Amino acid sequence: MAMKQPNELTATQRRHGMIVMIVNSFMMWGGFFMVVPLISIHYVEALGWTTASIGIVLGIRQLFQQGFTVVGGMLADRFGARLLILCGLIVRFVGFSAMAWADSFPLLLGSAIFAALGGAMFDSPSSATIAALTTTEDRARYFSILGIVRNIGMAVGPLIGTALLIYDFGIVAIAAGSCYLIAWVVTFRMLPDVAVATTQGNLTYGIRLALRDKRFMLYNTLLLGYWFLWTQITLAIPLRAVALAGTDSAVSWVYSVNAVMSIGLQYPLMRFADKRFAPAVTLLLGIGLLTTSLGLIGAADSIWLLLGCVAMYSLGGLFASPSQQTVAANLADNSALGSYFGVAGLAIALGGGMGSFSGGTLYGWGQAIQYPAAPWLVFAGVGTITALLLYFFFRSHDLLRRVTPVRPD
Repeated sequence: MAMKQPNELTATQRRHGMIVMIVNSFMMWGGFFMVVPLISIHYVEALGWTTASIGIVLGIRQLFQQGFTVVGGMLADRFGARLLILCGLIVRFVGFSAMAWADSFPLLLGSAIFAALGGAMFDSPSSATIAALTTTEDRARYFSILGIVRNIGMAVGPLIGTALLIYDFGIVAIAAGSCYLIAWVVTFRMLPDVAVATTQGNLTYGIRLALRDKRFMLYNTLLLGYWFLWTQITLAIPLRAVALAGTDSAVSWVYSVNAVMSIGLQYPLMRFADKRFAPAVTLLLGIGLLTTSLGLIGAADSIWLLLGCVAMYSLGGLFASPSQQTVAANLADNSALGSYFGVAGLAIALGGGMGSFSGGTLYGWGQAIQYPAAPWLVFAGVGTITALLLYFFFRSHDLLRRVTPVRPD
């Protein structure tokens, strides 16, 4: 199958391609959140490992996945995104399934790194494919739909995971890995082989182009704080929920709240915001809500108050997640989309890695000094600084003003 440039695809092919990416998003996020939030619950609560050790595992996983996503993006520009997505899905399947036999720190770390390398192979090629299949007019709408689907997967995954955890964590790991095998079949059968680079230079052409793009690089550097906040949904928040509720089922409650918010509000909220605000303004609003909710969790003394904070956190994510992707896609150079999204993955690697490691370490520190609110105050401080720096960046580059698309008569 020869690669086609985006302008060579028919409207039907674009639509079919986006259906595949929507299905993939559900399976990827469902599989990921089926097992990753339960790693901390299984190894810390059931086996007695330290939160710092699990923070190290999750932090290194994040660093490997997003750090190597630069390579995935570079290879996607040259060899096509479809091939990289297919390879990554198989590697992720093996990595998550291997956790079924991870009964020591080296085995858990090794399987997490292998799963991370799979993610590195399909992550930026997937984002580049979505950017290539959409236009500036419908991109925000599709990112909103993807946000709904991802959050449904984020809720369904933990529900299935916690149900299977009653029997054995190994079953959870294999079931999570199988989600990626299903996505592989769908991708192989239905995804068009769309080119994500309009210019074919040498192998490192796109990477060098992105790294020299000062505006794009500064934007992603400032997003480190956003990714720091975002990773707390996989570690610190579930740990706090279990501590307050006294049951592992609290993990699924957290993600159920997140899913209900997404299903009911993601699309109408983003349509409302898209008609009134620039994506940069919507992103700032989302980060503000994330920051406030994490700060309030420090004062929550019951599971119900925590779930209320989770609802606010989810609302912030509904604004921030599609908006940060839209801003990144709009800032990226179409001649090397894979490489641009690969470089953007470095922000997720560093910010998410710091968030995972610090989240576990700070949570344990708060328990040790008998001041559980301490980590949440730190999270709120990081969010406040991030929002302020992004505001000044957007203002200096005139990105706070909404531009109405010009449509032909």
